[in-house]
Amino acid sequence: MRFQDPNNTQPRQPSLAEQRARQQALAQEERDEELARQADAKAATRRKILIGSGVTVGLVGLVATYYTVAKTENVTAVCTDKDGVVVQNDDYCDDSYVTSHGGHYSGGFLFLPIPGGGYNSYRYNYGGTGVVGQRVSGGSYDAPSARANVTTKSGKSVQRGGFGISGKSGSGGSGKSGGS
Repeated sequence: MRFQDPNNTQPRQPSLAEQRARQQALAQEERDEELARQADAKAATRRKILIGSGVTVGLVGLVATYYTVAKTENVTAVCTDKDGVVVQNDDYCDDSYVTSHGGHYSGGFLFLPIPGGGYNSYRYNYGGTGVVGQRVSGGSYDAPSARANVTTKSGKSVQRGGFGISGKSGSGGSGKSGGS
């Protein structure tokens, strides 16, 4: 039959096999939908955990950076001569001691006059180690950051002005330039 009249034609009843196949297809579709819902829930949970752990790592990094930056560093300074040899007297690197004995400060060095003429130069080595009469080992001649607590082996606190300038406060006090 090539043509069926849609008004008079009745659809046939599905066979038993077709009914079972249709039921299995519907059941499979429901299982697939349930698995998709579970996968979406699992992905949402993973995203939340990932975001939470990212925030945690960020906060830990921020706190660690704060403590690294805010932490005061203890640095030991040793007084050395122009050859880098540790000297006995830490006062040779103290600008108030040197100026009171006729010396001066210039370019990071303190110049102390020698009896009979001339000058010996001295400067601090920060973080280096050594014994009196031997060359200092390690450290740097550049002053550490302003938040560092700098002391000598004798326990004296070392205060240095920034950029080679040391200032005095109080009435009548005058600043002195380290670049003379």
